[in-house]
Amino acid sequence: MKRFIIIMAFIAAGMAVGGCDKGTVYGVNDVGSDPAAFTGAITVTGITAGVSQQDPTIFGLMDMKELQCSSPNCNKIIIPIRCQGQMPVRGDEVRVTGSFSNDGRGYLFSAAKVKVVKNHKIGG
Repeated sequence: MKRFIIIMAFIAAGMAVGGCDKGTVYGVNDVGSDPAAFTGAITVTGITAGVSQQDPTIFGLMDMKELQCSSPNCNKIIIPIRCQGQMPVRGDEVRVTGSFSNDGRGYLFSAAKVKVVKNHKIGG
């Protein structure tokens, strides 16, 4: 059975980056275990896992490496991304620039910019 680790309850490798390089692009697995360590604007890349049924302005982003995981025991970290404007679709590889915030229920990444790189055909 696949298991998912979700940072925020309503949607289904950390490192300290005090003075992070603005040109650095992080993967979901890089930031997912400790989003509090990432302050200010950063860019994260990953695959759109789906859109929240509770809030259509939020989509889940999983790490690129998860595309290669065919085992039923994958531990997927999914970061909730709040996006204003056109939402990416399931399977879209995106680069998202924005910042983390904690609303008391968990961490949410607020996107200032979402760029679709390409679509990976992923199953249901």
